[in-house]
Order: sequence, then structure tokens, then C-alpha cells
Amino acid sequence: MIKSIIRLLLKIFPRPVLIRLSLLINRIVALFYMGNKVECPVCHNTFRKFLPYGYTKKTGRDNALCPRCLSLERHRLMYLYLQKKTNFFTENLKVLHIAPEQCFFKRFKALENLDYTTGDLESPIADVHFDVQEIPFSEGSYDVVICNHVLEHVDDDLKAMSEIYRILKPGGYAILQVPQDTDAEKTYEDSTITDPLEREKHFLQKDHVRLYGLDYAERLSAVGFKVTADIYANSFPIETAKRYSLPLKEIFYFNQK
Repeated sequence: MIKSIIRLLLKIFPRPVLIRLSLLINRIVALFYMGNKVECPVCHNTFRKFLPYGYTKKTGRDNALCPRCLSLERHRLMYLYLQKKTNFFTENLKVLHIAPEQCFFKRFKALENLDYTTGDLESPIADVHFDVQEIPFSEGSYDVVICNHVLEHVDDDLKAMSEIYRILKPGGYAILQVPQDTDAEKTYEDSTITDPLEREKHFLQKDHVRLYGLDYAERLSAVGFKVTADIYANSFPIETAKRYSLPLKEIFYFNQK
């Protein structure tokens, strides 16, 4: 029942509305999931399990969404990576966060070491609104850019990657995670597929225009990034990875200018 309700909400409401709704209901929902079997490393709350999540039966999964802060598996993985393998929480950095996730933006904005700006095409929680293919900031403006699960929506993803690379300072880095088929060697895209239902069938979601394969690192490298690929969830003991509900097959890409 919970799976069906979540799937229905994701299909009916646009993202800005979902963000506003989530602010109202997540604290109430969390009460029904009290327990200590799983733990969210982002908000540090424990639950008997995480909520299910997914737009379709194919992409739906159990034990995915934190009832308190709304982090998903990929968010928890990124948070741990930033915490344990980067200077994100320790050094003074100028950060641009594109399509800011609900679980992160208030936490990151509160960090005293960050000069933190959020951007999006339409999100109500963004400071600045723009198209990622034409970012309105000068070259070398930022130490860090975060832009997760955006490039699969963009017509010209190489142009968007180039824009992100352009606004980074030398030595800066970008976190640019995407939905990925780790069994496919090549990215699958077909511009003739425009029907939302067909896009959902081919690219996992009705507003996606491609599904990335293992050549994703090559696409990032093509615009200049030095790419480090890491199946980071595997660095944790399996009991810890399960407790945090981390995506065990996800490749984490650290992209440096």
C-alpha cells in the first residue's frame, strides 16, 4: 500500500509541489517508523526500516527513503563520501549546488565553512534559477559543484558538463551522479523517443532523455574532468552498508578540474 501511494504521488505532482508536501508530512510519517534496525548517516536518526521509493514497479525498491530527512540510498552514499574522502566539511569552500536535494540544502547552508549557493531551473528551494546548459556565473567561480540526477534530463549533457567544468576553479571538483545501467557498456539515448510512457520504458522515467552506461566516465573526461570512479559502498562492512541502506552497485564519480 505504501509503495503504491508513493508511486502515485510521484506521478501526479510535479517536483516543486512534492518538495512543499514533503516539508509538511515527513515528521508525521517518521513516527510510524520508529526503531533501530536502520540508520540515516545524514540526519542520524534510526528507524525500523526506510520507506519504499520509486516512480514505477521497475524502479521501485524497499528500504530506500529516510522518513525523517528524505535521503535516498544515493544521498547517503554521497554524504559519507564527502565526509570521509573530501575537504567539504573542513575547509572554506565556495559551493554551487544545482537541483539541491531536500535532505541536504539546509544542512549545507548551515555549515560555516561553506559559501553556499543553490540553483535550479524551477525548484522553490533554489537561490538562483537557470538552465544548467547556460550557467550564469563566470569561469573559475566555485571550488565545488554538486549536480546529481540532472544530466539525464538535459538535451545536451556534454554542454552542461562543460558549463560545470568552466565555472570550477582549477583543482575544484564536481559531484555529478546519474542513473546508470552498470550492465551496459554504452549510454542509451534516442532523440526520437519523446512520448513520456516510452521514455519511462526506455530511460526509467518519463522526463529522462537517456540512460547512462559504463561510458559515463568517458563523457565526463571528454570535457576535461579528471575522473576517479569508485564503488564506494563496498568500502564499508556489509552490515554497515545494509544498516545505512547504501546502493551496493552504484559507481561514485569524483570529477576534478
